[in-house]
Amino acid sequence: MRYCLRCLQPDTRPNTRFSEAGVCPACDYVDATREVDWAERIEILQGLFASRRRKPGQFHDCIIGVSGGKDSTRQALWVRDKFGINPLLVCLSYPPEQATHRGMHNLSNLIELGFDVLVSQPAPATWRTLKRQGFDTFTNSFRSTELALFSAVPQIALRYGIDLVLWGENPALQLGDMKALGRTGYDGNNLRHMNTLSSGLQWMLDAGHDRRQLLPYVYPQPQEFEASGLQIVYLGWFMGDWSLVNNAMYSCADGLEIRSDGVEMTGDLFGVTALDEDFTPINQMIKHYKFGFGRTTDYVNEEIRLGRMSREQGIALVERYDDACAPEYIARYCDYLGITVPAFWAKVHAATNTQLFSIQPDGRIERRFRVGVGL
Repeated sequence: MRYCLRCLQPDTRPNTRFSEAGVCPACDYVDATREVDWAERIEILQGLFASRRRKPGQFHDCIIGVSGGKDSTRQALWVRDKFGINPLLVCLSYPPEQATHRGMHNLSNLIELGFDVLVSQPAPATWRTLKRQGFDTFTNSFRSTELALFSAVPQIALRYGIDLVLWGENPALQLGDMKALGRTGYDGNNLRHMNTLSSGLQWMLDAGHDRRQLLPYVYPQPQEFEASGLQIVYLGWFMGDWSLVNNAMYSCADGLEIRSDGVEMTGDLFGVTALDEDFTPINQMIKHYKFGFGRTTDYVNEEIRLGRMSREQGIALVERYDDACAPEYIARYCDYLGITVPAFWAKVHAATNTQLFSIQPDGRIERRFRVGVGL
């Protein structure tokens, strides 16, 4: 395991490749943006909007996938108020046992701001069963739900005959998932290849589910995109100040409610992510034990790249909070999946990367590496 020489990105992030100089793709991208003509990028976006006008009888110009969070709120307001675009907002909702009141407030806030919001809800019983099977098989209950979250937007776009989908950040440029790299910095049609979506449905079919039960989890095929002319565009590529914190500040000014539980419970330094449910911190903690980085790493990397935090400050935060997750959230999660807390930890210990971590007799998991240095 080695770290980017600029930030704290480890080379254990799936699908990332460091340069010969030891720099991660996201840092290289930030370096490149210092020479960007942002006015030219806005002209490109205006050209995209002009070339994809709504068809006769349609009311919406594009679709934006939303959770009601910081990114989707800012995107919706930006395209409507700056470009006069009328988006249809599409939200794949969590089941009642998982959704938070905060998330419902933020989705309602988008409606109050004047947007049309379409909510899709997969069958809650199938959702829960798939989460349990994902945890049993991969120690990752989000394997299925992330498929549904990503698939809902292009599914609705095809059904409604809308050929433009606006997404947020480019995971190849801004996170380093190079399999998602498209033809241009804003081309999102290779999103299907990113780590989140590449697992497919086969494991669900092998678990005994009928394909009809899995319709919400099916990402449309490339030929369906081609037949309809569907194009996904990364809006973050056009926004010079796109970041976790900046998007939250813009959105809070327009009614966004953020978390108040604190970084010790979630690893979320500013309380601005995963606003619509409380199980994501568990997934981030497990990711940390599998790959050596969690939610806090993602935050400090962005702050380091933007010059708002030193690498040394980032190291201190990662060492303290990268695996943070409240026991009460774990208890609720176990109750939802129908497992005991000891059974949960047994699975997590079995999935822990023992090259990176050691499991102590009392169950604590300790690093074998120095943050910022690696192995």
